[in-house]
Amino acid sequence: MKYKISLFLLFVFVLNSCQNEDEKRRAENEKEAKKKEVIFDNINKGWVFIDEPINEISEQKASSWNEWRDFLKEIGDKPRKTIGAFQKKSTAIAKKAMALNENIPSEFNVPAIKSRISILITKIKMMDLFIHLNQIPSEKVTFLIGEINKELVSLERQMDNIIVKSKIPKEQGEEDFLKMLDTTRAIPNTKKDPLLEDK
Repeated sequence: MKYKISLFLLFVFVLNSCQNEDEKRRAENEKEAKKKEVIFDNINKGWVFIDEPINEISEQKASSWNEWRDFLKEIGDKPRKTIGAFQKKSTAIAKKAMALNENIPSEFNVPAIKSRISILITKIKMMDLFIHLNQIPSEKVTFLIGEINKELVSLERQMDNIIVKSKIPKEQGEEDFLKMLDTTRAIPNTKKDPLLEDK
């Protein structure tokens, strides 16, 4: 009889502890779900890219530079519903940004544009990295979206500057003068210094 009572008490104890474990697990799952919902809301509110060209030059380039047009279109489409949709969109934006380096129009194939594209790509890759972490730092993701917007504005303004400068007429002889200043075209000095020969 004592054996049955102790077995019954053991059974009640195990059943009670299992219920406590289930309650703890349920509470943790609810806490995690609320946390993910807050992260989703923060990213959803902060996911605002400048997808329209800010000046006439970048708008013209959107029609002739396919990679630029595709990139602007990609950042213009906002994902909905889940954090997974934001992760997929972030990866797609990173791929389109990488393509900007491939076919830069000849007038923009200068260090000022290339460096701005590189900075833009770096910030987009950082955003893509942060949004794919297990514990997503939503503040960093939204901060990087703001930084990406600043880089987009900087890139478009630089495009505008290049076109404006190219329209300024050159004075007579200016082209030759600029060639003379180019040190890569200089004739190498092949004469030996007579003072050094004596030594």
